[in-house]
Formats: sequence, C-alpha cells, structure tokens
Amino acid sequence: MKNIILAITLAITMLTACGSKAEATADLTGTWTSEKSGDSYQEAVIMDGYIEINWMSKDSKSLYWAGTYIAPESAVTEYSWTSENDKDKTSSALLASGDDTKDFTYKDGVISYEVSAMGTTKTMKLTKSE
Repeated sequence: MKNIILAITLAITMLTACGSKAEATADLTGTWTSEKSGDSYQEAVIMDGYIEINWMSKDSKSLYWAGTYIAPESAVTEYSWTSENDKDKTSSALLASGDDTKDFTYKDGVISYEVSAMGTTKTMKLTKSE
C-alpha cells in the first residue's frame, strides 16, 4: 500500500513539473523574430526604452514600427504596453504603420501585436532569437 501511495505521489509531482509555466522575466530586450511567411518575416529589436520592427526578406529590410518600449518593473510571465509611434522615423517609410500607438503583449515567451496591411489584419507573434 505504501508503495502505491509513493508511486502516485511521484507521478503527480512529475506531471505538475511538466505543466509548469514559462519563466518570469523583467528583461524583454534583444532581438525577436516571427515565423517566416514565404521569404519574409518581421524582426524586432528592443533596447533602451525603444522598439523597432522591420519587415525582413532575403535582400531587403523595411521599417514597420519604431516607438517607445516600457519595460516591466518586475519579473512577469504576462505583460502589456502601449508604444507611441516615432513618426520622425516612420512617416517616410513606405511599409511603416501610420498608427499613433500600438499595443504589445508578452505572454509565455511570445510578444504579439496586430499588423494591418492592404485591408488585412493579422496577429504577429515574435519569439526571442538571442
């Protein structure tokens, strides 16, 4: 009987460990990338209170977003912030968003936000590449 209880306890402990959440972080700085769609993808660089996102392809790099980044004050597994557009950079970029602000969400190791182009809106998901 004791062996059965011990086996059940160990099994529950192992299952609980397997279902644990992503590690909390307070540092979202670095390079983040989306999955490729054809030959293109998005790459974001977060540093020094700033986020810049580019459309990337084999032979080109085009600005999509440049704006503020507000870091979390403590380690988190979920976090959201609103970035203010740096129109000095984006106003002359053909593929850049014209939105005044953009909402970003970090959850379980993924940064997500909405991207709109030519009447289509998609949720872009980035994972840390460094």
